[in-house]
Amino acid sequence: MMTVIYGTMLFVSIVVLIYLAQKEYEHTDIYQWTMVLIIAVVITAHWLMSQVTTAEGAYLLQCFAYFDSTYLFSVVLIYLLHILGIRVWPGLKIALFGLASLHVLIIFFSYHTELYYSGITLMETSMGTAVRFTPGPLKGLHTAYMLIMLGGLLSVMWLAVQRRGTYPRWHFAAYLMLPLLTIVIYGVEMVLNTGFSYRPVFYGLGAVMIAFQYDKAHAYDIGFLMAEAHKEEAGKGYLAITPSGKFLCCNRLCRDFLPLLDKLKVDERLPADDQLAQKILKLVEYYEKGYTQRIKYRLGEMTCMAAITSLSFGSSNGRLGYIIEIYDGTEEQNNLDIMADFNRSLNEEVKEKTRNIKEIQRKVVLGMAELIDNRDSNTGGHVRRTSDIISIIVDEILRQGKFQLTEQQGRDIIRSAPTHDIGKITIDNSILNKPGRFTEEEYAIMKTHSTKSGEMVKILLAGVEQEHFVEVAYNVARYHHERWDGKGYPEGLVGSMIPLEARIMAVADVYDALVSKRVYKEPMSFEKSAAIMCEGMGTQFDPKLKEIFLGCRESLEQYYLQNDR
Repeated sequence: MMTVIYGTMLFVSIVVLIYLAQKEYEHTDIYQWTMVLIIAVVITAHWLMSQVTTAEGAYLLQCFAYFDSTYLFSVVLIYLLHILGIRVWPGLKIALFGLASLHVLIIFFSYHTELYYSGITLMETSMGTAVRFTPGPLKGLHTAYMLIMLGGLLSVMWLAVQRRGTYPRWHFAAYLMLPLLTIVIYGVEMVLNTGFSYRPVFYGLGAVMIAFQYDKAHAYDIGFLMAEAHKEEAGKGYLAITPSGKFLCCNRLCRDFLPLLDKLKVDERLPADDQLAQKILKLVEYYEKGYTQRIKYRLGEMTCMAAITSLSFGSSNGRLGYIIEIYDGTEEQNNLDIMADFNRSLNEEVKEKTRNIKEIQRKVVLGMAELIDNRDSNTGGHVRRTSDIISIIVDEILRQGKFQLTEQQGRDIIRSAPTHDIGKITIDNSILNKPGRFTEEEYAIMKTHSTKSGEMVKILLAGVEQEHFVEVAYNVARYHHERWDGKGYPEGLVGSMIPLEARIMAVADVYDALVSKRVYKEPMSFEKSAAIMCEGMGTQFDPKLKEIFLGCRESLEQYYLQNDR
């Protein structure tokens, strides 16, 4: 049982060490670091002693366990003087640590004698190995040392009383209790001659206390923070306020940026009827909501910049207040205004040139599409018609809401429709304009136009158009001959593997082929064309597009009647 308790406390002390190591404070407190390190060593000694099997091993571990009443007490004593603001004479440090080291050496050198311990008894218990030490003639040195340490601690207490609270009292009390309670626990254990020590439990809790006090000491050192800020940021004003908006303090320069501070008293809330005060309180409000950490305001001809940071000691409920940093940002704002004007004119110029480039690119693409359309005697006017009917189909999809299609995607599909057969420019006229059925070789060549269309779309549009439009246009061009049942080309995609825009284009492409006149056939009736389209839903086309097609069928027929198919 004690082995588990000691192991738990050892784990706690190691976690505290890691926690302190992760802190990025500019100044590391070596005293608190040393305390936690010694605590880890002492707890380790007790943990191993609860599992020891020989008297020799128990003796050696007891030597390390004595690091608490020697080195730890010395470090705490010096740190308490540091808290009181008393500069410790180097000779005193040497004396304290020299005395501690001498004590430890005496214990080590008495290892093979009975001078320090005349006997060691090991007892196996359900709680672990209990070790009882029989005092030797030199054991009285330890009692004398403990009395010296107690006298030192009481002297420091007397000094603390004389200074009347000009130091962090709770911080001081927390560290003073660490050695005092240890002495009390040690005395009880000596009287009862227990086989186990409960000091490691107290030390584990003490390590947690040190971690808490470590953060708190750094967070409360407002004077240090302000001094450092003044060193690095000359010409800036600093205002400290409480979370409720009460004035705490400010530097002289801050009063130039906030004249209202001349009339404020410490602990008085910033006035609700003052415009500048309201800006500061709004900054605090926005900061607490996570919106912004900086504002600017006009003070006469000057533009003031204000930024905010919070002071806390490690928890959201422990916020001490805020520091508002204010400086003259007039020149900075003027530069920003000049840059903003330049950026606006530059952006307009870029937008205009981009519009020109896109217009040229659009005309090139449409020109190529119409050129192909004119070359292909089988599909004259196909590009114009499919662009129009795609718009009708997309509008119906958006109206019914059966597909996850945004308005932007719909516009992209409509714009990309003219590019779907652009790859036909690579197909020889003898094949492109053949009135009858293709041979297998000719059909294989003809099928390459979808792959070529996708490649040409990327060549013509990439770097000019936005990526989302290029992707849609590529999918329309490359995959509009894929079939829902996987029997299409060029890749034989199945079902929803086919991009939605390509599935929509396939409906428009086939429907126009059915109802339009070609050199090898007359236009098919609307009724028969609709029947063929509906029959193909689920094999050639996405079955979900059937409702879409039926929903806009009347609009499609009206379009062809008005445009003389």
